[in-house]
Amino acid sequence: MPRRRIRVTGAPEAPLRAALAALRSELGIPGDFPPEVREEAERAAKAPALPSYDATDIPFFTLDPPASMDLDQAAHLSRRRTGYRVRYAIADVASFVAPGGPLDVEAHRRVNTLYFPDGKVPLHPVVLSEGAASLLPGQVRLAALWTLDLDTDGRTIAVDVRRALVRSRARLDYAGVQKQIDTKAAEEPVALLKEIGELRERLEVARGGISLNVPEQEITAQDHTYVLRYRAPLPADSWNAQLSLLTGMAAAEVMTAQGTGILRTLPAAPDGAVARLRRTATALRIDWPHHVSYAALIRSLDPGDPRHAAFLQECTTLLRGAGYTVFRDGVLPAITTHAAVAAPYTHCTAPLRRLADRYAAEICLAAVAGQAPPDWVLAALAALPRRMADGARVAGTAERECIDLVEAALLKDRIGDVFEACVVDVEEHQPTLGTVQLTSPAVIGRIEGDHLPLGERVRVRLVRAAPGASKILFTAA
Repeated sequence: MPRRRIRVTGAPEAPLRAALAALRSELGIPGDFPPEVREEAERAAKAPALPSYDATDIPFFTLDPPASMDLDQAAHLSRRRTGYRVRYAIADVASFVAPGGPLDVEAHRRVNTLYFPDGKVPLHPVVLSEGAASLLPGQVRLAALWTLDLDTDGRTIAVDVRRALVRSRARLDYAGVQKQIDTKAAEEPVALLKEIGELRERLEVARGGISLNVPEQEITAQDHTYVLRYRAPLPADSWNAQLSLLTGMAAAEVMTAQGTGILRTLPAAPDGAVARLRRTATALRIDWPHHVSYAALIRSLDPGDPRHAAFLQECTTLLRGAGYTVFRDGVLPAITTHAAVAAPYTHCTAPLRRLADRYAAEICLAAVAGQAPPDWVLAALAALPRRMADGARVAGTAERECIDLVEAALLKDRIGDVFEACVVDVEEHQPTLGTVQLTSPAVIGRIEGDHLPLGERVRVRLVRAAPGASKILFTAA
C-alpha cells in the first residue's frame, strides 16, 4: 500500500535540503550503522548459506525506478495450457541475518527503510541491501522463489515457495517497460505483465479492493523559488503492483492454512475519514456524487490531472489504520482481511526494506515444506506488531514533518497572498483551529479563525510559511 512519495532535488546546502537534514537529527533518525553491524553484514555478504534448488536457468527480470539498487523482487511470467505461471523471486534476507546478532538487533531498531524527499535511511547496510542480497542483474542471488499458477481468469490455483538460487537477466524500469508493451516490442515474459496485471485488476474490482495509483510529488528550485510537479504512475506501475499483491495474498492463505502467521490487516475506514475526503474533493473541485462509492471514484480519477493527483495523495490517509496481526496454534484473529485489498493479505515482498517481511517469508517456507516455523521466528512473533507499529509511527511523523517542510518551501515567497480553499477539518475541542485544502497549489495547511465553516469554500490569506522554522498558517481573508 502506498504512502506519499515526495522528491526534492537541488544542492545539499539549499535551505529546504538543510531543513530536511535538521529534521532527521531532531527526530533521532539513525545515521551510519554501528561498526559491529557493518562487519557482520560484510562477513555475511561473502559467505551466505546456499540453497540446493538452482533456478538460475529462469530468465527473471526486475522492474523498479531507474535509480533503485535495493531490488527485492524479480519476476518471470509464462503461459500454461490452463492459464499462467508467475514466478516471483523475493530477496532471501534471512540467509544473511543471524538471529539475535548485531545485524538482527539493528534491523529491529530501524524496522523500515525510511524515505525522505532527498534520500533514504536504509534498514540494512548497503553491502547487503544494494549488494549481496539485492537481485541485481547478472548476479547469482539467494531468493524465496514463489511459483503461482493462475487460471485463465487470473485466479490462483496452486502455490509453491522454496529457497532457490536465481539470476536476473534484465533490470527494467517502468517507462521502458511501458514503451515496450505499448509498441508491442516486449517479449512474452514482459508482455504478459499487462495481460496478467489487467486480469488481477478485474478480480480486484470484483472483490471490492482498491489500489491507489499515488503520483510522486517533485519539488524543484526554479528562479529562486520552488515549483511542485506530479509524476503520474504508468499502467506498468499498477500491473507490477498486482504481482506483489498476488504474492501477499497467497502468503496470507498459506499462513492461515498452517495456523501461524502475521497478517497485514486494515478495518473499514470510519465514516468521519471518508467525510473528510469528501470535503477535500469539494476543495479540489472533484465531482463525487453521493451515490458513487469511494472505490468507484478512485478508479475514475486521472493521476495525470494535478487536482486528481492531490486527491489521491490525501486518500492515503485511509490506510493509516493498518497494522500487523499475529496468530498461532490455529487460532485465527477476529480480523484477517485488509480493507483496501478486500482479502487476507500480508507483507512478504520487500524484506530488504521492511522487517516483518523476513518473518512472513520464513513462516511460508516452513509451511509449504511441511515443517514448523523456526524457533527464532516464533520467539519474535508476539512482539513484532508493536515493533512494526513503533516503526510506522516514526515513518508517519517523518512523513508529516516532511510534507510541512515541502509545503512551507513551496509557499515561502507568498506571505500575504489570498487563495481559494475549502475547510476540510475543524478541531472538535478548539473550533477556532482547522485545516484547509487549497485549490492551487494543492497543499494543506492550518487555519485560525472564528466560526470556521466545515466543508465550505473560503478565501484564506497566508500569514506564515518558513521551511525549518514553523508550519504554514492561514487566516480567513
